Amino acid sequence: MKKTVVGITVVGKDREGIVAAFTNFAFSKRGNIEKVNQNVIKGLFGMYLEVSFSKTIDVKKFDAEIQSLAKRERMDVSTHHETNSQKNIAVLVTKEPLCLQTIIASKKSLKGKISVIIGTEKTLEPLAKKAKIPFVTIDDKDQQKAEEKIITVCKKYDIDLISLARYMRILSPNFVWRYPNRIINIHPSLLPAFPGALAYAQAYERGTKIIGVTAHYVTENLDQGPIIFQDSFKVNPDDTLEKIKSNGQKLEADTLLKAMKMHLENKLEVRWRKVHIKSK
Repeated sequence: MKKTVVGITVVGKDREGIVAAFTNFAFSKRGNIEKVNQNVIKGLFGMYLEVSFSKTIDVKKFDAEIQSLAKRERMDVSTHHETNSQKNIAVLVTKEPLCLQTIIASKKSLKGKISVIIGTEKTLEPLAKKAKIPFVTIDDKDQQKAEEKIITVCKKYDIDLISLARYMRILSPNFVWRYPNRIINIHPSLLPAFPGALAYAQAYERGTKIIGVTAHYVTENLDQGPIIFQDSFKVNPDDTLEKIKSNGQKLEADTLLKAMKMHLENKLEVRWRKVHIKSK
């Protein structure tokens, strides 16, 4: 019999009894806790529970009851139900177009729908309009306020996967913990080497012979999340920095798209901070 799996995220002010409240709720519904991960940073509590059920559950009733518990415990709770239905994707962007262009061009091959594009500015809005995809500008300089608005948009579109297509902002634990292993970022380096925004310049200055890119899940630790997929290209001694950037940006777009496809096709599983490819 196929089991039903529910992911539960709990975020709020840290205090005693939160873990027990939600694990006891899962047990009361005859659920089996398969994964549990909790973190506390500067008084902010985050927990992810993955609960399986041997029989089909009433999703609406389950969600209503856990929201009642969330209200009593003064926590922000969301549930994610694994289904075979089409997944909703949010793409977060700033102003570099190639990753977004590549994702949009391949949207028909994705096992999901690009439901919304969220930009820190309006530069890429014409791409969204041409593709008839909703575009939301969230340009708040205060990242906490920006993230509050992004969360609202993601809830509105019932987002399953967030793709950071050269989104040039650092996401806080308060945001990341709400989408565990459901935010994919692309980094212009074979991590953990050359971290930061100037990876190509560092590689060029060091005379690197091979340059790569890394698609990874996002965690609260910058550029430290589980690695999904990496690729690389050779550098010739006479290549200019502009040539390296051009090659790298194309590879970024292709690698991000591949990682998204693998996730949407349910081929990935994270265990002990490592991404494993599921066997058929």
